[in-house]
Amino acid sequence: MQVSSERTAGPPAAEAAVVARLLDGLAASIGERGYRDTTVADVVRHARTSKRTFYEQFASKEECLIELLRRNNDDLIASILAAVDAEADWRTQIRQAATAYVDHIAARLAVTLSWIREAPGLGAGALPLHRHAMGSLTDMLVELTTSAGFRRAGLAPIAPPLALILLGGLRELTALYVEDGGDVHDIVEPAVTAATALLGPH
Repeated sequence: MQVSSERTAGPPAAEAAVVARLLDGLAASIGERGYRDTTVADVVRHARTSKRTFYEQFASKEECLIELLRRNNDDLIASILAAVDAEADWRTQIRQAATAYVDHIAARLAVTLSWIREAPGLGAGALPLHRHAMGSLTDMLVELTTSAGFRRAGLAPIAPPLALILLGGLRELTALYVEDGGDVHDIVEPAVTAATALLGPH
């Protein structure tokens, strides 16, 4: 069966805009009510569209959340990579990365908490999201530690298992601060200290 060129090229701009509105609607409702109490009616109310439109794009609220979190994680990685100066001293790069991470999540506290706390409860359907997110974040850390600033200091790229340990600890610390209503900017210093200890000279 021949597939049309329009289908292989991806969704039309109008459809992509509808999806973006629905994702923004879910994010707004999560911020307002939390994910568990959010309904599809809440999503479409914020998106100013209909349930019919929602179900044309997503099979369920859970599927919509998975796509929202996937895009949010991709945006997080892009923000960190854009903020880090590969030519800077390695310690400066660590602080740049930590600051970019915190700035990103500070603007999306409820969505970040849903990623850490809610997504694992979605079961097997969310497993690809989790593996993709953590794999991409691990790859990002490995890439960042191959930069000129790290090479000048004679530092080897971080091993993926250590990168995963660092990321897992940072995720949990983030969740605790958000749940307790603390200022997430306060995690910059612990994050810098932990990353410096793991990435620095031994």
